[in-house]
Amino acid sequence: MIDPRRLRILRAVADHRTVTAAAAALYLTPSAVSQQLAALEQETGHVLLTRSGRGVRLTAAGEILLGHAHEVFAQLERAEAELAAYAEGAGGEVTVAAFATGIAEVLAPAIARLALDHPGIRLRVRDAEGDQSLPLLLDGEADLALAVEYRGAPGADDGRLSVLPLYAEPFDAVLPAGHPLADLPAVSLADLSDSDWVGQYPGNPCHDVTLLACELAGFQPRFAHSSDDFRAVTALVGAGAGVALVPRSALRGMDLKEVQVRPVAGPAATRRVFAATRRGAETHPLIAPVLAALVRESERLPAH
Repeated sequence: MIDPRRLRILRAVADHRTVTAAAAALYLTPSAVSQQLAALEQETGHVLLTRSGRGVRLTAAGEILLGHAHEVFAQLERAEAELAAYAEGAGGEVTVAAFATGIAEVLAPAIARLALDHPGIRLRVRDAEGDQSLPLLLDGEADLALAVEYRGAPGADDGRLSVLPLYAEPFDAVLPAGHPLADLPAVSLADLSDSDWVGQYPGNPCHDVTLLACELAGFQPRFAHSSDDFRAVTALVGAGAGVALVPRSALRGMDLKEVQVRPVAGPAATRRVFAATRRGAETHPLIAPVLAALVRESERLPAH
């Protein structure tokens, strides 16, 4: 009989690619993780992992077992949801990992609405960049993630997740007030190919969006300054340090006196936002109302 606790360790190693990182995520020692994996290999009679550079990767047998592990844990999530519904779980805490503008745009209004419609549900918010909330969810440190699409993100067909699209928003070009293109109704990114750029750090999903948009326009942006704070990015542009692409919602409420904001001509850079739970948990009586509130608040966003 396969011990499901060892399947959780196998999944953590598959997610984090090293025994050390998986151990840290599971609050175990690396030696304990290695021992459990060895026991799992003995239980199954197959080699499940092989070394790959400084990390590890799953063998073909390991991938087969991982697929079944996803099904096992999804079914356990469903069991918890049904038991909670049976007990009429009208109260409890839901931890949501979300990025800053997503918190401002939909999560904070959803909290206000839930306080009226479902006063027994308490939300605990963890501020996390758009590429960090999914690992928190998969590691069990959050019940729900508010995230954005990014390179390397788990796909909609990932067996570990249930994904609910919420909204998409364009990025606008932010230019210094005296920029030669500032008076145009829309800006072509190709016309900014010789400019210095202010952008997010590599790994931030918005960095990926900017990079891809510029690549589609035929050039590699020359990043002169980096910040993950959109107010800092806009301030640097206003000081003449470069140009930038910024999600439209992030510009709301900012002091834009020193910059000009213009839509992008041609194919627009876009940020797609979604909510995710561990598969099977989307029907949990505490999580389902939160998802519904996020959808409702997304539908109320201004048209882009």
